[in-house]
Amino acid sequence: MAFHWTQSTDTIDWEEMSELYRIAPLGNKSGDWLKTTYSNSMFKCIAFDGGKIVAAGRAVADGADCSYLCDIVVHPAYQGTGLGKELIQRLVNLSKGHRKIILYAVPGREPFYEKFGFRRMNTAMAIFEDPQKAAADGYI
Repeated sequence: MAFHWTQSTDTIDWEEMSELYRIAPLGNKSGDWLKTTYSNSMFKCIAFDGGKIVAAGRAVADGADCSYLCDIVVHPAYQGTGLGKELIQRLVNLSKGHRKIILYAVPGREPFYEKFGFRRMNTAMAIFEDPQKAAADGYI
């Protein structure tokens, strides 16, 4: 499959992107919320099949020390095709030169990310908006 990749968010339909996150399933993220988070991220990669968004992800980075990959999503119909691997590799390549590249994974998906060199951290910590939900979902 040949996909069209872009790092620009200028023409993104944020409601379409929101629906992609909902069906992936990676939660309910409004179009406005996604527009804000992608706009404030140094790196973004979005794949289209025809005019349809089929994969997306972003990295919040400071240009030297840390790049944090997050909101990695692949349309369910394209999962298992290698598209997710290409998305991660593109974000890792964009993040090269940072001292560390960090990824926040959905519980149970860690083996997928280990293939790219990601390793569990012993000291990672977080403050969650909803700690009970984070615990129920297996993040803490």
